[in-house]
Amino acid sequence: MINFNGTIVSHDTSLLTQNRAFLYGDAVFETVKIVNSKILFLEDHYFRLMSSMRIVRMEIPMNFTMEYFEEQILNLAKAKNLENSARARITVYRNDGGYYLPHNNTVSFLINVEALENVLYSIDKGEYKVDLYTDFYVTKQLLSSIKTTNKLINITASIFAKENDLDNCLILNDNKNVIEAIQGNVFMLIGNKLIAPPVSEGCLNGVMRKQILGLARTLENLEVVEEVISPFDLQKADELFITNVIKGIQPITKYRKKDFALNLSSILVQKLNESISSN
Repeated sequence: MINFNGTIVSHDTSLLTQNRAFLYGDAVFETVKIVNSKILFLEDHYFRLMSSMRIVRMEIPMNFTMEYFEEQILNLAKAKNLENSARARITVYRNDGGYYLPHNNTVSFLINVEALENVLYSIDKGEYKVDLYTDFYVTKQLLSSIKTTNKLINITASIFAKENDLDNCLILNDNKNVIEAIQGNVFMLIGNKLIAPPVSEGCLNGVMRKQILGLARTLENLEVVEEVISPFDLQKADELFITNVIKGIQPITKYRKKDFALNLSSILVQKLNESISSN
């Protein structure tokens, strides 16, 4: 089942093959985590989706309020008995018509919900190896900071990682600076300084990135900054970790010959779960 424009219907492949999202990548999306019938960080997801639609000049329907966004996702989760712990994706695409120039800027949307095993976030302390992906680069521009359905760099990087027995890859921008991982934002700890690449470098304006920056700034004796990360900086790091709303925090344990600790990432996961439980 999928949610198509507010109605739960059986899967219809024509919805996926006869639209601009399929033909041109003319779509934006949000992936959210549902815990106990609640969408985590709802407001941040909603406003990022609205911002993404405005950036690509989509017409936002009058009824597409935050309450409507929440209702449509949770209704499908309830219909699939996945209210306790699930991930949901809402894809908004421009309606059929035209080639590169659309006939109009009205939109439709699809929602899908899948089960998740864990309700709260946890730290995976197993080995997690990464390396740089250098076949293609992300351009430093506004479009790079939003979630569109053009993810060919992430796909080819994922294939590269599998072929090279890696768990993930670090993606570079056109200045050859580290900006993110295949499916999340990157943080680097050197001494008592936690560094995240600025969104202006071309990284995704991540919802979990925002949460971690906020939580980290509450910790004593920790300087939190948004600065450029050069590949040469990685060898100096004490910790590296990846963030996204589904996993929370994924520590990187190995980059080439360098091993990393998990101390700060473990503290931040605890803080993250506390913040969710208190809301």
